[in-house]
Amino acid sequence: MELRKTGLRHLYQGPITQFLIFAAMIAYLKGDFVHKSPAVVHVDVQGVGYEVQISLNTFSKIQGLEKGILHTSLLIREDAHILYGFFDLAEKEMFQQLIAVSGIGASTARVMLSYMKPDELARAIVLGDTKTLESIKGIGKKTAERMVVELRDKLAKHPVESNISPMKNNTLHADALNALTALGISRQAAELAVQKTLTADPHLSVEELIKKALRTI
Repeated sequence: MELRKTGLRHLYQGPITQFLIFAAMIAYLKGDFVHKSPAVVHVDVQGVGYEVQISLNTFSKIQGLEKGILHTSLLIREDAHILYGFFDLAEKEMFQQLIAVSGIGASTARVMLSYMKPDELARAIVLGDTKTLESIKGIGKKTAERMVVELRDKLAKHPVESNISPMKNNTLHADALNALTALGISRQAAELAVQKTLTADPHLSVEELIKKALRTI
């Protein structure tokens, strides 16, 4: 915890460059969910409580869990430092893509991810489906069109991959997926095999998961 305490001192006392460095350091939080609401969760990490802003999509995934991992993105403003948390990396990546679009702030991006799952949102953008995007509260025609123009090519080249594994299996899922891709299996095929195997038996060791997943490919 000393590293975190030092980081926090830097965060509030150091120059702006240290703000940016600390923001990049917080990749995820792993701890107890001591308070949950559709918009905010408090995560206790070894006695330190973090207030994290979340989408409805993430809330639906963690509402039945007492603890787990949230991938995070720290936004620094002149008047506040706001930590956003996401059930999986796909949602975090989509959030970061959205806030890079001119005119879309973090609050709007969170609303969008509350209306649609990351892969659904990516599909609408890649297909140029502005009507679906306009159905989201706060998104007008010009903003929808701007999203399509600025993100279509990026999302087409680097699709957002949805991770629907339960949080307690995040590490197991990632380790098995990395092992299978290292063996030369395509990521898509490996993802399907791992997910299918975990759904059938969520209590496997990583070795057993890899072996059983290989049999389904």
